[in-house]
Amino acid sequence: MLDPAEKDKKGMPDMARLVFVFGPDKKQKLSILHPATTGRNFEEILGVVISLQLTAEKRVAIPGDWKVGDSVMVLPNHPEEEAKKPFPKGFFTKELPFGKKYLGYTLHL
Repeated sequence: MLDPAEKDKKGMPDMARLVFVFGPDKKQKLSILHPATTGRNFEEILGVVISLQLTAEKRVAIPGDWKVGDSVMVLPNHPEEEAKKPFPKGFFTKELPFGKKYLGYTLHL
């Protein structure tokens, strides 16, 4: 892929870096286009791949600042008693300041 905004000494467009990530269902889940002047963050890309694998296998959501080993959010359409079954490492909820249960979490699967 060529980056029309970045040109070499001869005025030709520089190469851009393009990353595609496909899910287990063989559908494209992510594409990132980095201009020639911007490096790639492989930890971020690896985090996306792990996130896609986890979310395809279990009904969870991954926070934006998530790292391997952190807890993940259980999708809110799981009743609490049902949510405890598929997560053997435990299930816990965070409460709002006035005591209402807010989000369910489980440890990294």
